[in-house]
Amino acid sequence: MSTPILRTLLPLALAATLAACGGAKPNEEKPETEVKEGSGEKAEAAIKLSPQQIASAGIQLVRPTVGGGGAIELPATIEGDPQGTQVVSAAIGGRVVALTRNLGQSVGRGETLAVIESREAAQLNAEVEAAQARAALAGSNLQREQRLFDERVSAKQDLIAARTAAREADIALRLARQQLGAAGGGGGSLNRLAIRAPIGGQVVARSATLGQTVAADAELFRVANLSTVSLTLSISAADAGRVRPGAAVEVSAPAREGTARVTFVSPVLDQTTRLVPIIATIDNRSGQWRVGESVQAAIMLGGGAGTGISVPSTAVQTIKNKPVVFVRTATGFKVAAVALGQASGGQVTILSGLTGREQIAAANSFILKSELGKGAGGDED
Repeated sequence: MSTPILRTLLPLALAATLAACGGAKPNEEKPETEVKEGSGEKAEAAIKLSPQQIASAGIQLVRPTVGGGGAIELPATIEGDPQGTQVVSAAIGGRVVALTRNLGQSVGRGETLAVIESREAAQLNAEVEAAQARAALAGSNLQREQRLFDERVSAKQDLIAARTAAREADIALRLARQQLGAAGGGGGSLNRLAIRAPIGGQVVARSATLGQTVAADAELFRVANLSTVSLTLSISAADAGRVRPGAAVEVSAPAREGTARVTFVSPVLDQTTRLVPIIATIDNRSGQWRVGESVQAAIMLGGGAGTGISVPSTAVQTIKNKPVVFVRTATGFKVAAVALGQASGGQVTILSGLTGREQIAAANSFILKSELGKGAGGDED
């Protein structure tokens, strides 16, 4: 071909190539759905999504099951152990005259958290003192009657009556002390009661204010033993059948990692989310986990026979009559074509297309298929 003809055709070919690429300019924003060329491989579709968008869409991330193992990855929240959290309330109404603990401070079992002043406190303390006086008098009378009986001066029935009176006085004293103890115990003076911690731990909530008048049974403090904390998770009903109490849960947060154990898999779906609540416990003696903190959890599934790869059936979608899964990438997801084997129990065997080390979209993966369909006519990278 002659040189003048080449000079004419080359600009036209370049223009056609730019048109095929959508004529994208350097400063234009890249489309959310892209098509990437691999060297010597077929074009690979990709969807850009941020972690916030993935969470908002309810897309659940899992790892393929390899040889019966695998993991279900999802967000979780750290909560106080329900068995290690106690509400501290006032058994009687009164005015708060002293507070000895603030938020975050440690407290031992039986230590004073607050002091309440009231007429009921004065009455309880007075009953204890009166019972002590009666018990002392009854004890003195018993000793005197015993001495007189030994000297054959007093009749035996007088001794029996003295013993009975002393026993009744002791019972009345124990009752008065128990009533005072149930209300909190002595507070330093006749009209005061101490509010004591029922367990040792850390003050995680305090609603009492100095000088405040509180009603009986009003919550003043909340004490939690945070040496063990709970992990709350919610998974689909299909995945819940694969999780058993005792399963390991790998917990991760910025600069921290730990292992929890599943202690409860609810037999009832949450009415609002239609998901299955799961509770796991994790050691927190080092204090690295905080109540209310959001973390990433991976429920480790038990191993089984076989060395194949399987994924939840919800992870498999069909595009152009071919099965695919959506693999997590640094910027979102990419489409991976797979070959399917047998399906059983909500799981589908993958014959080829995955290595088993990927993170893939499971529940709500159809949203990614819809997003890919919206961008089918997008630009080619």
